Amino acid sequence: MRILIIGGTRFIGAALVRRLHTAGHTLAVLNRGKSPVAPPDGVERLIGDRDDLEASAGAIRGFAPDVVVHNVVLEARHVRDLQAVVRGVADRLLMVSSVDVYQAYGRLIGIEEGPILPTPLTEDSPVRTVLHPYRAQAENEDDMRWSYDKIPAEEAALADADLPGTVMRLPMVIGAGDYQHRLFPLWKPMVDGRPAIVMAASYAAWRDALGYVENVVDAIATAATDPRAAGRTYNVADVNLTAEALANHVGQAMSWPGTLDVRPDKELPEALQPQF
Repeated sequence: MRILIIGGTRFIGAALVRRLHTAGHTLAVLNRGKSPVAPPDGVERLIGDRDDLEASAGAIRGFAPDVVVHNVVLEARHVRDLQAVVRGVADRLLMVSSVDVYQAYGRLIGIEEGPILPTPLTEDSPVRTVLHPYRAQAENEDDMRWSYDKIPAEEAALADADLPGTVMRLPMVIGAGDYQHRLFPLWKPMVDGRPAIVMAASYAAWRDALGYVENVVDAIATAATDPRAAGRTYNVADVNLTAEALANHVGQAMSWPGTLDVRPDKELPEALQPQF
Protein backbone atom coordinates (compact mmCIF):
# COMPACT_ATOMS: atom_id res chain seq x y z
CA MET A 1 0.00 0.00 0.00
CA ARG A 2 1.16 3.55 -0.76
CA ILE A 3 0.84 5.71 2.34
CA LEU A 4 1.62 9.40 2.81
CA ILE A 5 2.26 10.56 6.37
CA ILE A 6 2.07 14.26 7.14
CA GLY A 7 4.34 14.84 10.12
CA GLY A 8 6.45 11.70 10.28
CA THR A 9 9.80 12.59 11.82
CA ARG A 10 8.94 13.18 15.50
CA PHE A 11 7.76 10.82 18.23
CA ILE A 12 4.43 9.25 17.15
CA GLY A 13 4.92 10.07 13.47
CA ALA A 14 8.46 8.69 13.38
CA ALA A 15 7.40 5.50 15.16
CA LEU A 16 4.51 5.10 12.72
CA VAL A 17 6.86 5.45 9.75
CA ARG A 18 9.12 2.74 11.17
CA ARG A 19 6.16 0.45 11.80
CA LEU A 20 4.71 0.81 8.29
CA HIS A 21 8.13 0.68 6.61
CA THR A 22 8.98 -2.56 8.41
CA ALA A 23 5.63 -3.97 7.25
CA GLY A 24 6.68 -3.37 3.64
CA HIS A 25 4.46 -0.48 2.64
CA THR A 26 5.60 2.22 0.20
CA LEU A 27 5.86 5.44 2.19
CA ALA A 28 6.33 9.14 1.77
CA VAL A 29 6.72 11.64 4.59
CA LEU A 30 5.75 15.29 4.17
CA ASN A 31 7.22 17.88 6.53
CA ARG A 32 9.01 21.20 6.41
CA GLY A 33 12.42 19.58 6.14
CA LYS A 34 13.60 21.11 9.41
CA SER A 35 13.70 17.96 11.51
CA PRO A 36 17.19 16.56 12.16
CA VAL A 37 15.64 13.07 12.06
CA ALA A 38 15.47 11.61 8.55
CA PRO A 39 13.03 8.85 7.58
CA PRO A 40 14.46 5.37 7.01
CA ASP A 41 16.16 4.59 3.71
CA GLY A 42 13.57 3.89 1.06
CA VAL A 43 11.00 6.34 2.44
CA GLU A 44 10.37 9.25 0.10
CA ARG A 45 10.63 12.70 1.65
CA LEU A 46 8.37 15.51 0.46
CA ILE A 47 8.98 19.07 1.58
CA GLY A 48 5.84 20.95 2.51
CA ASP A 49 3.89 22.73 5.22
CA ARG A 50 0.57 21.62 6.68
CA ASP A 51 -0.49 25.28 6.52
CA ASP A 52 0.08 25.44 2.75
CA LEU A 53 -0.53 22.01 1.29
CA GLU A 54 -1.54 23.47 -2.05
CA ALA A 55 2.11 24.45 -2.58
CA SER A 56 3.00 20.75 -2.33
CA ALA A 57 0.00 19.48 -4.29
CA GLY A 58 2.06 18.38 -7.28
CA ALA A 59 4.44 16.30 -5.19
CA ILE A 60 1.59 14.81 -3.16
CA ARG A 61 -0.43 13.85 -6.21
CA GLY A 62 2.70 12.59 -7.90
CA PHE A 63 3.27 10.15 -5.07
CA ALA A 64 -0.35 9.00 -5.55
CA PRO A 65 -1.06 7.69 -2.05
CA ASP A 66 -3.76 5.13 -1.38
CA VAL A 67 -4.10 6.44 2.19
CA VAL A 68 -3.00 9.70 3.82
CA VAL A 69 -2.30 9.85 7.54
CA HIS A 70 -2.44 13.41 8.87
CA ASN A 71 -0.55 13.31 12.14
CA VAL A 72 -0.50 17.05 12.87
CA VAL A 73 -4.09 18.29 12.54
CA LEU A 74 -4.83 21.23 14.82
CA GLU A 75 -7.96 22.65 13.21
CA ALA A 76 -10.53 21.95 10.51
CA ARG A 77 -8.72 23.78 7.72
CA HIS A 78 -5.84 21.31 7.94
CA VAL A 79 -8.27 18.54 7.02
CA ARG A 80 -10.12 20.53 4.36
CA ASP A 81 -6.89 21.63 2.69
CA LEU A 82 -5.72 18.02 2.52
CA GLN A 83 -9.05 16.83 1.16
CA ALA A 84 -8.84 19.41 -1.62
CA VAL A 85 -5.38 18.16 -2.63
CA VAL A 86 -5.92 14.37 -2.51
CA ARG A 87 -9.59 14.00 -3.42
CA GLY A 88 -9.72 11.80 -6.50
CA VAL A 89 -6.21 10.50 -5.80
CA ALA A 90 -6.30 8.83 -2.38
CA ASP A 91 -8.88 6.29 -1.26
CA ARG A 92 -8.94 7.24 2.42
CA LEU A 93 -7.77 9.80 4.97
CA LEU A 94 -6.83 9.07 8.57
CA MET A 95 -6.70 11.90 11.09
CA VAL A 96 -4.93 11.68 14.43
CA SER A 97 -7.09 13.37 17.06
CA SER A 98 -7.20 13.66 20.85
CA VAL A 99 -9.39 12.77 23.81
CA ASP A 100 -9.66 16.51 24.50
CA VAL A 101 -12.68 16.48 22.17
CA TYR A 102 -14.87 14.97 24.89
CA GLN A 103 -17.38 16.92 26.93
CA ALA A 104 -15.89 15.28 30.01
CA TYR A 105 -12.65 17.11 29.24
CA GLY A 106 -14.46 20.41 28.80
CA ARG A 107 -16.05 20.02 32.22
CA LEU A 108 -12.76 18.96 33.76
CA ILE A 109 -10.96 22.12 32.63
CA GLY A 110 -13.93 24.34 33.48
CA ILE A 111 -15.06 25.58 30.07
CA GLU A 112 -18.37 23.69 30.30
CA GLU A 113 -20.83 23.59 33.15
CA GLY A 114 -21.99 20.37 34.71
CA PRO A 115 -20.72 17.55 36.93
CA ILE A 116 -17.70 15.43 36.16
CA LEU A 117 -18.87 12.70 33.79
CA PRO A 118 -18.39 9.02 34.58
CA THR A 119 -15.65 7.02 32.92
CA PRO A 120 -14.55 5.10 30.99
CA LEU A 121 -15.42 7.17 27.94
CA THR A 122 -16.28 5.46 24.68
CA GLU A 123 -16.26 6.57 21.06
CA ASP A 124 -19.95 7.42 21.50
CA SER A 125 -19.46 9.62 24.57
CA PRO A 126 -20.60 13.23 24.02
CA VAL A 127 -18.06 15.73 22.73
CA ARG A 128 -17.60 19.28 23.97
CA THR A 129 -20.27 21.85 23.13
CA VAL A 130 -17.80 24.69 23.73
CA LEU A 131 -15.20 24.99 21.00
CA HIS A 132 -11.60 26.23 21.15
CA PRO A 133 -10.68 24.93 24.61
CA TYR A 134 -7.42 26.89 24.87
CA ARG A 135 -8.46 30.21 23.32
CA ALA A 136 -8.42 31.97 26.69
CA GLN A 137 -4.70 31.19 26.92
CA ALA A 138 -3.87 32.56 23.47
CA GLU A 139 -1.84 35.77 23.29
CA ASN A 140 -3.48 36.84 20.02
CA GLU A 141 -5.30 35.43 17.00
CA ASP A 142 -2.02 34.22 15.49
CA ASP A 143 -1.42 32.03 18.52
CA MET A 144 -2.15 28.37 17.68
CA ARG A 145 -4.32 28.10 20.79
CA TRP A 146 -6.76 30.63 19.36
CA SER A 147 -7.97 28.42 16.51
CA TYR A 148 -7.10 24.97 17.87
CA ASP A 149 -9.96 22.51 18.04
CA LYS A 150 -10.10 18.96 16.72
CA ILE A 151 -13.89 18.62 16.90
CA PRO A 152 -14.57 20.54 13.63
CA ALA A 153 -11.57 18.75 12.12
CA GLU A 154 -13.05 15.36 12.98
CA GLU A 155 -16.39 16.41 11.52
CA ALA A 156 -14.70 17.45 8.28
CA ALA A 157 -12.71 14.22 8.08
CA LEU A 158 -15.84 12.08 8.48
CA ALA A 159 -18.14 14.12 6.24
CA ASP A 160 -16.46 13.62 2.84
CA ALA A 161 -18.19 10.76 1.03
CA ASP A 162 -15.62 10.85 -1.79
CA LEU A 163 -12.68 10.53 0.61
CA PRO A 164 -13.75 8.38 3.57
CA GLY A 165 -12.11 9.38 6.83
CA THR A 166 -10.98 7.62 9.98
CA VAL A 167 -10.41 9.35 13.33
CA MET A 168 -7.97 8.07 15.97
CA ARG A 169 -8.40 9.71 19.39
CA LEU A 170 -5.17 9.43 21.36
CA PRO A 171 -4.56 9.65 25.11
CA MET A 172 -1.38 10.90 26.77
CA VAL A 173 1.31 9.02 24.86
CA ILE A 174 4.59 8.03 26.49
CA GLY A 175 7.69 6.21 25.30
CA ALA A 176 10.97 6.68 23.47
CA GLY A 177 11.15 9.95 21.57
CA ASP A 178 8.60 11.83 23.69
CA TYR A 179 9.71 15.43 23.19
CA GLN A 180 7.40 16.56 26.01
CA HIS A 181 9.33 14.31 28.43
CA ARG A 182 6.18 13.36 30.34
CA LEU A 183 7.95 10.83 32.55
CA PHE A 184 10.95 13.07 33.30
CA PRO A 185 9.63 14.26 36.72
CA LEU A 186 9.62 10.61 37.81
CA TRP A 187 12.62 9.32 35.89
CA LYS A 188 15.09 12.03 36.93
CA PRO A 189 14.85 11.67 40.73
CA MET A 190 14.94 7.91 40.36
CA VAL A 191 18.08 8.05 38.21
CA ASP A 192 19.59 10.46 40.72
CA GLY A 193 19.01 7.87 43.44
CA ARG A 194 16.77 10.01 45.61
CA PRO A 195 15.36 7.99 48.52
CA ALA A 196 11.86 9.43 48.15
CA ILE A 197 9.60 11.38 45.80
CA VAL A 198 7.03 13.63 47.46
CA MET A 199 3.67 13.82 45.69
CA ALA A 200 0.58 15.83 46.58
CA ALA A 201 -2.41 13.63 47.39
CA SER A 202 -4.67 15.37 44.86
CA TYR A 203 -2.13 14.75 42.10
CA ALA A 204 -1.48 11.17 43.24
CA ALA A 205 -5.20 10.48 42.73
CA TRP A 206 -5.27 12.07 39.27
CA ARG A 207 -6.27 9.39 36.77
CA ASP A 208 -5.49 9.48 33.07
CA ALA A 209 -5.55 7.23 30.03
CA LEU A 210 -2.09 6.36 28.77
CA GLY A 211 -0.74 4.83 25.60
CA TYR A 212 2.74 3.46 24.94
CA VAL A 213 3.95 4.88 21.65
CA GLU A 214 4.67 1.55 19.95
CA ASN A 215 1.20 0.26 20.82
CA VAL A 216 -0.44 3.50 19.72
CA VAL A 217 1.25 3.36 16.31
CA ASP A 218 0.22 -0.27 15.94
CA ALA A 219 -3.39 0.89 16.30
CA ILE A 220 -2.92 3.73 13.80
CA ALA A 221 -1.13 1.46 11.32
CA THR A 222 -3.88 -1.15 11.57
CA ALA A 223 -6.59 1.44 10.89
CA ALA A 224 -4.60 3.00 8.05
CA THR A 225 -4.19 -0.28 6.23
CA ASP A 226 -7.62 -1.82 6.85
CA PRO A 227 -10.41 -0.43 4.64
CA ARG A 228 -12.97 -1.48 7.25
CA ALA A 229 -11.82 1.52 9.32
CA ALA A 230 -13.38 3.95 6.83
CA GLY A 231 -15.93 6.20 8.50
CA ARG A 232 -14.99 5.00 11.97
CA THR A 233 -13.73 6.73 15.13
CA TYR A 234 -11.48 4.88 17.58
CA ASN A 235 -10.26 5.55 21.11
CA VAL A 236 -6.69 4.36 21.57
CA ALA A 237 -5.19 3.61 25.01
CA ASP A 238 -3.34 0.91 26.93
CA VAL A 239 -4.21 1.63 30.54
CA ASN A 240 -6.03 4.01 32.85
CA LEU A 241 -3.77 4.81 35.81
CA THR A 242 -3.55 7.24 38.68
CA ALA A 243 -0.39 9.32 38.91
CA GLU A 244 0.56 7.31 41.98
CA ALA A 245 0.16 4.00 40.13
CA LEU A 246 2.17 5.31 37.18
CA ALA A 247 4.98 6.38 39.51
CA ASN A 248 5.01 2.94 41.09
CA HIS A 249 5.16 1.26 37.67
CA VAL A 250 8.07 3.46 36.59
CA GLY A 251 9.89 2.82 39.87
CA GLN A 252 9.46 -0.92 39.50
CA ALA A 253 10.68 -0.86 35.89
CA MET A 254 13.77 1.09 36.97
CA SER A 255 14.39 -1.03 40.08
CA TRP A 256 14.25 2.16 42.14
CA PRO A 257 14.66 1.31 45.84
CA GLY A 258 13.06 4.55 47.06
CA THR A 259 9.55 5.30 48.27
CA LEU A 260 6.70 7.44 47.04
CA ASP A 261 5.69 9.83 49.82
CA VAL A 262 2.09 10.97 49.25
CA ARG A 263 1.19 13.94 51.46
CA PRO A 264 -1.98 16.02 51.91
CA ASP A 265 -1.79 19.10 49.70
CA LYS A 266 -2.00 21.49 52.63
CA GLU A 267 1.21 20.06 54.11
CA LEU A 268 3.29 20.88 51.05
CA PRO A 269 5.04 24.12 50.10
CA GLU A 270 3.83 26.05 47.06
CA ALA A 271 6.60 24.63 44.87
CA LEU A 272 5.20 21.12 45.34
CA GLN A 273 1.54 22.03 44.88
CA PRO A 274 -0.02 20.37 41.81
CA GLN A 275 -0.62 22.62 38.79
CA PHE A 276 -3.92 21.54 37.24
